[in-house]
Amino acid sequence: MPASSAPAPVSPPVSAPAATPPHTPAPSPAPTAPAPPAPAPPLPRPERRLHPLTPLRRAWAPVAVVLGWAVHDPNGTYRQLSALATGTLVLASVGVVLVACVYGVLSWWVTWFAVTESELRIRSGVLFRRTAHIRLDRLQAVDVTRPLLGRLAGVAKLKLDVVGAKSKDELAYLAEAEARTLRAELLARAAGGTVRGPDEAERRVLWRVAPGQLAGSVLLSGGLFGSLCVTAFVSWLLWTASHSLWSIAVTAVPIVGGAATKLFRTYANAYDWTVGESPDGLRLDHGLLETAHETVPPGRVQSVRLVEPLLWRAFGWVRVELHVAGSQNSVLVPVAPYATGRALVARVLPGTGLPEPVRPPRRARWRLAWWWRGQGLAVDAHLFVARQGVLRRTTSLVPHAKVQSVRLTQGPWERAIGLASLAVDNGANRTIRVRSRAADEARAVFHAQATRSRTSRRTATREEWLRKHP
Repeated sequence: MPASSAPAPVSPPVSAPAATPPHTPAPSPAPTAPAPPAPAPPLPRPERRLHPLTPLRRAWAPVAVVLGWAVHDPNGTYRQLSALATGTLVLASVGVVLVACVYGVLSWWVTWFAVTESELRIRSGVLFRRTAHIRLDRLQAVDVTRPLLGRLAGVAKLKLDVVGAKSKDELAYLAEAEARTLRAELLARAAGGTVRGPDEAERRVLWRVAPGQLAGSVLLSGGLFGSLCVTAFVSWLLWTASHSLWSIAVTAVPIVGGAATKLFRTYANAYDWTVGESPDGLRLDHGLLETAHETVPPGRVQSVRLVEPLLWRAFGWVRVELHVAGSQNSVLVPVAPYATGRALVARVLPGTGLPEPVRPPRRARWRLAWWWRGQGLAVDAHLFVARQGVLRRTTSLVPHAKVQSVRLTQGPWERAIGLASLAVDNGANRTIRVRSRAADEARAVFHAQATRSRTSRRTATREEWLRKHP
């Protein structure tokens, strides 16, 4: 029987792949919305000129040159002018006036300023061009001053106090409304806030010096008393030597007149002194003949000083002074009751008190005689406080975060009687000294001050002008 073979397994038919068109593109993802375009950088505001009355101020430069030449050699100037004819003198005078007018107009024409998001640009100069780029975050203060003639003409001067600058940049002159609007804008941008518009932030009046109190403080400051003493002594010497009333009058009148002029200037500058509080800082308004509108940035105050002259203590008066890095603002209030002065200090240095300084040990009298009674030192968690002076007592307050360096000194005589002195430097290039402390106490304060300053700087808030007080 023939052998039968098993049928071979039949594999399932393989279907041919479907023909695909060549170069088939990969499936694309679902379409997404286009990204919004990046915002364009803010464009600087157009450049602007100063007030049209500015050439009258600038025109004095050529006239000042001629007057300086005449004063330098008056005899030679008189001889040369005497040799000229009347017509020539008239033509020369007209020429000087024309040159002054042309210079004033040209200097005004080439002076421009513009405000951007981060700086104020001032472009000026007739023969030598100068462009100042003032960073707004470096501004310490922006002041508006109005001289007597400027007030009559309705113009004002804008002074800019910048960190690191030895002198103030200024824009003179602007219309009063424009000056206040520009000041409000610069303050808002420097504070890191938004521009509120043409008006300044509202202020709350904290203290206004009464005219009678100001006059009394000026008369009792010691300047008039010292001038009268000098006048009396000099008059006595002249009368003893010459017995001439004329010589006494010629000598005494300039001394008394100079003292009276200085006292009037002090009174006129501090007249109607008003301290106000606003989000921009503490506002200072003062002036009789020339008014000033200033701002003190509290966050950049390096130290505060309370000054109490001897004659003021009977009335309980005090003057509060400030030290700000790179700023010329030095007086917060010229005279105020002691309690009011302490309240204003609390606004400048919020969250701090005023500890009472402690006198040095009695053995300090061997170094400072009876002046040791006017010395004092106090240190708390926020402030380094030093007091000195017997006739004119001053109390200096330095926040620990503002201390730049501290030094301990001890001379041979101090080492012999167990004393030492301290000196603290702040960011306004001021040195506060404490003399004749016990050596152990001075060393303890010296070693602890570095730790206090480092800790305070680490926990201090950013120094902005905008502050919220309770």
